[in-house]
Amino acid sequence: MQPSTGTPTALPHPRPAEDDGAAPHWSPWAVCTLVATGLLLAGTVVFHVAMVFLSLAPSNAVTTRHREMVNAYVQPEFGQDWRLFAPNPQQRNEAVGARLRTAGAGGTQVVSRWVNVTAEDIEAIRGNPAPSHAHQNMLRRAWDGYVNSHSPKERPQRGQLSELSSTYLKRVVLQRIGREWQGRPIVGLQVAGRFTAVPPPSWSTRQTPDTTTYRVLPWWPVTDQDYREL
Repeated sequence: MQPSTGTPTALPHPRPAEDDGAAPHWSPWAVCTLVATGLLLAGTVVFHVAMVFLSLAPSNAVTTRHREMVNAYVQPEFGQDWRLFAPNPQQRNEAVGARLRTAGAGGTQVVSRWVNVTAEDIEAIRGNPAPSHAHQNMLRRAWDGYVNSHSPKERPQRGQLSELSSTYLKRVVLQRIGREWQGRPIVGLQVAGRFTAVPPPSWSTRQTPDTTTYRVLPWWPVTDQDYREL
């Protein structure tokens, strides 16, 4: 038998074996998105670290010129309680307390016991895995703002800032306590601070007086205006 003289059928080219270890093919848009996201995250981190650094750094030309912008970004969520090159932690326990004057029957007024507002703040955040940084420091910063703007005899020393610090401290305490105490409306408020030095460690030679000091502020009247937007 004669072999066929027809055109032989073309055989398909063998397919190359797939390489499971080959790198995936990224489209240009995907690459651009990943690069842009990486640059944005890196820029955010650098900006955040720079702002916190400037808030802690000693006074210089940059911090003096941009102090308002730095404080607006850092406070209150990223505020720090120490200063760069001087990491001296607070060496005393502070507690802010208040007592209230309430309106009783027949126009009489009743003065309550002292309430440890700081202890109630601590109890409110105990066990919370992510407590608010602003809430933790609000009362303490309000007290510090008042003390830094008033003399030991409670005389204003910074003009309008002194008045604002007094109002702010009063409103923060009233926010914690509410409008009534034991069913009676609050008509007066007195705030006080208690300070006890933290004992030094056993290996330290530093001497700390084993005393507790107090600062009792004058009575403030309380009106509906003090509760506005609380």
